Amino acid sequence: MRIQALIGALWALLLASGRAMKIERKMQENLLKQLQLGEPPLLGKTDVENLVVPVHVRTKYLSLMKHSSRESFSRGKRHSQTISEIVGKFFSDASNQLLVFSMKERLLPSRELIQAILRLFQMPSPKGMIRRQNTFNSHASVTVYWVQNREDGTNQTYIIDSRRVSIHETGWITFDVTQAVNYWQQQGKVDQPLVLEVSIHREHIGPMSSNVHKFIHFYSQNPDDGELHAPQLQLYTLDEEEYGAHGNCNPDTPLSETTRCCRHETYINLQDFKWANNWILDPPGFKTYNCLGSCQQLKKEHLNFMWPFSAQRKCHPSKSTSLPLIVAVKEGDQIMTKVVNLFNMKVLECSCSSEGTPIMKKLKSKT
Repeated sequence: MRIQALIGALWALLLASGRAMKIERKMQENLLKQLQLGEPPLLGKTDVENLVVPVHVRTKYLSLMKHSSRESFSRGKRHSQTISEIVGKFFSDASNQLLVFSMKERLLPSRELIQAILRLFQMPSPKGMIRRQNTFNSHASVTVYWVQNREDGTNQTYIIDSRRVSIHETGWITFDVTQAVNYWQQQGKVDQPLVLEVSIHREHIGPMSSNVHKFIHFYSQNPDDGELHAPQLQLYTLDEEEYGAHGNCNPDTPLSETTRCCRHETYINLQDFKWANNWILDPPGFKTYNCLGSCQQLKKEHLNFMWPFSAQRKCHPSKSTSLPLIVAVKEGDQIMTKVVNLFNMKVLECSCSSEGTPIMKKLKSKT
């Protein structure tokens, strides 16, 4: 038992040491980039021992410290495993159609979204139209957008997926709309529906381009069409209790290779970084976390659909916050103090995800 405990302690120490080295390297790169320096400043103790930090610099630093404790930067959720089909409402005009999906109680906090698939059933095209089309102009483009409802009442659309569709096809056509559901989740408005726009348009622009897009139609939820062919949103989710991270590591349990993914508290002492001596004035160090441990892997019987990623799931940081610093730099013959804010430096949460999973970018409104 003592040998196992020793091995576990050494394993945890090596991981923590490796994490500290990565943090040190990341800090140095970010600092030099923000300060537009090629290498760390070389300042001696005598250069800074009588240096006074101005009130406005200290005030800005304290303000960023408070803001950092409230705000976090998330990589977002990514995948999921139990399937649920949601029938959508279809509102259409000539070539642009809106799909409205109720998401209430479909994505529970205990479930992790892996993939969202939109299924549209293409109606058969008129036989006379098919005979008149040759093989070179029998396709159109179908693009799916996510529609964001803004606070001011306006809408903003974001391209999610697109593919070619032939007039000769009929049956179910699928689109990957995982990113749209991720964006919807990011809004935090669980009572609002997910709104998708389906656009059927020409493949090419110009007076000689084909009008075949006018003859491609999808079934709707209109009672005349029937619900059998209504558009569907399929959600694949995982149970986070089984497949997710387990919060903070238990300080009373030795860490090992079999430890479930958790966050392990660690303290980064900036005074241990030789390159940081004398010019990083505050803070002297900061508390963060390492993401340690293993993740529950998917069983083969769970992969009952086209899995878009590698099945290997790993433990990684999923939420972080910024780290403000007061630094001293030379400007000509003078030594000045500045505040630098390093983003994504302090790990707040850890999670499990499959390799190759796309990371959700923070949504930015377009003008």
